[in-house]
Amino acid sequence: MEALQGHDFASKEYRRSRRAYAAECTFEYFVSLLVTEAFLSKVLLSIGMSDGLIQVVSTLIALSQLFQFFSIFVVQRITNTKRFVVLFHTVGQLLFMALYFVPFLPFAGEYKTVVAIGCILVAYFGNYFVTNIIYNWGNSYVSPSWRGLFGAKKEILSLLTGIVMTVVIGYAMDYFEEAGNLEGGFIFAAIGILIFCICDFVCLMMIKNDIKPREEIKKTEPIGQVMKKLFKIRGFQYVLILTVLWNVGIYTTIGALGTYRITELDFSMSEITYIAMAGCLARALLSRPFGRFADKYTRSKALILAMVMATAAFAINVFTTPDTRYLIIVYTILYNGCFAGMSVNLLNIVYSYVPAEYFVQASAIKNSIGGICGFLASIAAGTLLDYIQSQGNTFLGIHVYAQQVLSLISVILIVAAIVFTKLVMDKQKEMKQ
Repeated sequence: MEALQGHDFASKEYRRSRRAYAAECTFEYFVSLLVTEAFLSKVLLSIGMSDGLIQVVSTLIALSQLFQFFSIFVVQRITNTKRFVVLFHTVGQLLFMALYFVPFLPFAGEYKTVVAIGCILVAYFGNYFVTNIIYNWGNSYVSPSWRGLFGAKKEILSLLTGIVMTVVIGYAMDYFEEAGNLEGGFIFAAIGILIFCICDFVCLMMIKNDIKPREEIKKTEPIGQVMKKLFKIRGFQYVLILTVLWNVGIYTTIGALGTYRITELDFSMSEITYIAMAGCLARALLSRPFGRFADKYTRSKALILAMVMATAAFAINVFTTPDTRYLIIVYTILYNGCFAGMSVNLLNIVYSYVPAEYFVQASAIKNSIGGICGFLASIAAGTLLDYIQSQGNTFLGIHVYAQQVLSLISVILIVAAIVFTKLVMDKQKEMKQ
């Protein structure tokens, strides 16, 4: 039986909490799949948004990470974690469902655009305001010695079941669209999100609550003092730099790929679903190896390996055109595969350099700064995309699609992130907590 600082990780209550947390992450993942990339693009195209605007809206997820910053002002004052988390998270998930009803509104296109953006922003606020709190709460019932492997198993569960979900929703939307009833497909997807929201809620209620006495709340440090401590930690500074490089690198391109698959590459929703399945399978197959690798060696080494895969993915995307449309499959497999090492380790690496009691604040600051930089990169990329398209898909006198140019920029930025991680972060000693 393993115990650490009063934790009994082998207890029945802890085991139930871990399972509930893993299941909650799965249902949350289902919802996220239905409000990103091709699914999101389908909804936004239906209300008349341009490709450039969709590029920006699709990466509002990056800007929305700024909402995590607000959690640092409340995290030390939360007495009932479950109650606080359920309120904001559930409202956010339900607003994602509302996004699918925007095409039905009796407004002109520009007003629907405003409502859609509003739904996205408020929904992400509800989610990101508590995302680090949920992560820290759920992982408090996981032993630090196998946190990487637990994260891998959790990802595998989400990915494999997510494949089934996207196949069903993708086929349903294609069926309704071919029947001239795309709105029916939107209703079907919205009902799916509602079911996932209910399951998410039940899972959160099954996790062991974390209640703090009010006397303990009164002893908390002022937020200014906490932030001053964090920014003095060199390892935390390095994590910030890496996060910025990574976010700018990926958000330069990914927001433009949803419409690229649908328009220039002319894939149907069911075809896009199959391609996404291949990517999910790759990530699922690599999750356990990456988790074991990070636990055995270091998280920074796992991040380097993952970013090498991301570099290869965007490099291949540079050569993806309507004539070589099959290359998007290779890109998708490599890009999704790299997240087997990126997603969990980029979160857990905060534990490597920052005391555990400051995890929520450190993660919120890291993700907020990275999110702002990623969003600014997406705006610049959207402007470049519109410019290249307005020139008849010509850039510097060369016939090229905007997504190819953006992918090349992503390659350069991620290579810079790899060099930084190898020469700087990989030389730092990591804590095990």
